[in-house]
Amino acid sequence: MKSTIITILLALLSVGIEAKVYKTIKNPEAMACVNVSNGELKAREVIFRDTATTVRFTMEYLKGQNFQFVSSSYLMDEDGNRYPLRSAEGIALNTWVQSPESGVTEFTMHFEPLPKRTLVFDFIEGDVPRAFKLLGIHDKKAKLKVPTMQELSEANPWSVPEDWFKTDTITIKGRIEGYDAEQFGFTSLECFFQDVFEKDDATLVLDIAPDGTFCKKFQASYPVCQTFFTRESKVGFSEIPFYALPGETIDITVKKYEQGKYVCVYNNGSSRDAERWLRSSNAITDVLLPLVFFEGTFEEENSLADKVWQNALYRLQNVTRREHYSPMEFQLALADVQTRFAENYMYSAMKREFALMKQEYRDGVYYTEILDSVEWNNLWDAKNYRQLQRIDFDNPLLFASSDYPHLLNRIQYAKPVTNRQYDGIVDEYGDYVNNEQNAKKELANLPVGLKEIMATDHENMMLQMCIYKTMLRNFNGWRNQEDTRFLDNIFSNYLSTFAHPYVHQKAEQFYTHKMAQKDLSSPLPNAPMADLIRSLSAKYPGRYLVIDFWGMGCGPCRSAIQESKELRAKIAKRDDVKLVFIAGERTTEGSDAYKKYVAEWLADEETVCITNADFTRLQELFRFNGIPHYETITPDGRRVRDDLQIRGFYNFDHEMKQLKEKLK
Repeated sequence: MKSTIITILLALLSVGIEAKVYKTIKNPEAMACVNVSNGELKAREVIFRDTATTVRFTMEYLKGQNFQFVSSSYLMDEDGNRYPLRSAEGIALNTWVQSPESGVTEFTMHFEPLPKRTLVFDFIEGDVPRAFKLLGIHDKKAKLKVPTMQELSEANPWSVPEDWFKTDTITIKGRIEGYDAEQFGFTSLECFFQDVFEKDDATLVLDIAPDGTFCKKFQASYPVCQTFFTRESKVGFSEIPFYALPGETIDITVKKYEQGKYVCVYNNGSSRDAERWLRSSNAITDVLLPLVFFEGTFEEENSLADKVWQNALYRLQNVTRREHYSPMEFQLALADVQTRFAENYMYSAMKREFALMKQEYRDGVYYTEILDSVEWNNLWDAKNYRQLQRIDFDNPLLFASSDYPHLLNRIQYAKPVTNRQYDGIVDEYGDYVNNEQNAKKELANLPVGLKEIMATDHENMMLQMCIYKTMLRNFNGWRNQEDTRFLDNIFSNYLSTFAHPYVHQKAEQFYTHKMAQKDLSSPLPNAPMADLIRSLSAKYPGRYLVIDFWGMGCGPCRSAIQESKELRAKIAKRDDVKLVFIAGERTTEGSDAYKKYVAEWLADEETVCITNADFTRLQELFRFNGIPHYETITPDGRRVRDDLQIRGFYNFDHEMKQLKEKLK
């Protein structure tokens, strides 16, 4: 009886006590929405109470598509403290929810109370792969104190090693504790490795032995930050990031912690020195993602980029502080932010370019209509790329960022650069005529366009690298000229533009290597996937094989296949060549979509479906990352040299005739 009375009194007392509201933020701003690929997650309202922090969310998601939020979701403040989810209203947790017809789902979540002083915080949907994240939630009226890049750099001084540029072998080795191939779902990891001093990209395959050990050796020209990853994991562990200098052996142990999460433990070397950066770099660079998904005018993109840059510097300062970065880690992170910011910015501009073009393919000809001529002209004006002025393109640390090769490519092929590059050296049909006069004009024009877009008055490192990559791209065309003096002369002109001694050295080494290639074809190595190619040659004795590496997820691949159907029908009548189409799928049977596509567009042609893992091994064998990719194999099973490869079906008869004449 007494206990009942006390319970009633407590209940009555609690009714009279309301939770104290510290502050309410209406329509808060977020720095980035992450991993919501079919929509956007937004916060409508944040209520700070002494008993809980309440966030009212809106999920805009493609109607009919499923999503879920897990009960292990939490808020994180700027010091890295977590505030777990207590309850939710309007949405079921740990359950797949179908987006309604409107595409809008509104719900509320209650978390443990954030401190009253909290200015900026994150929402993270648990420690799960590809968790939904809403980063940098704050009151848009709040004044965030953002340091300049110079202030941040000066506060974390670190000198770049003198031997930063060096060519040597990197070895990644280690062990996955408790590894079981069936349980984990994979027997190898892959890495899209790009050394900007090499002509071709590379795919690296890291095989996992039955006991969980692994070891991979590869050559690099400078320190690299890369990741071995898999798409087939069943256990939540899917990647091994690393940072290594040429000449290093990095030993890594992958182990499972009590919470069930796999982590990489770096036992030595540069990866251990940069472990905090490897673990938390995405927490910084994820705020750059709004540039990737932006759709609007170029001027609007520049306005967004101003805000994104400020957010990135603010985020950089706070994450590096709470994770206790060393000066080396900070400088690497700062260079990574610059690289990724510029790459995302240039990617968005490129995406805008394609959005402004309406293309039709009729009777073997592409017809292009420009939908907005004013906006189109903006993309061709170098002065509009003002965000690139934020970047220190002479900073050698930029090379360590995994996005540096992409940024280099975006700048090299930016509209203002290529427009200047080919000014006055194309014929009336817009085609480039490869002769010594035009090659010299191109080399004279290219630095001008690069200086304009980067707003620089000197030949910075990025400018030299763009010219270097142009040299690699054009070299085969120069080598195929009948006048050998042309190659020597133009190469000497290019060499004189490389002021940096390492770029100069690499150019000389490339020239020496290419000129030493006397054979027009080379034997395939003794490797399991090379046996597949040999078996295809045996199946079609006396014929050249022209192999098209493609995939269902590759739009350009399918476009090339569909538009070349009539051309391939003519090629199929030849008795000296066989077209082969190789694609990677989850299984060798292929998906239903794959089977349907092959039946419609590749019926009666030689199609080979292999697992994604085996497709990756072919990428490693032939040194390519992107698709479509073409390879030519001689009747005796040898790989044709890169400058003689047949690159598609549109000039097939002429290219095949030239190849056969040279291989006589």
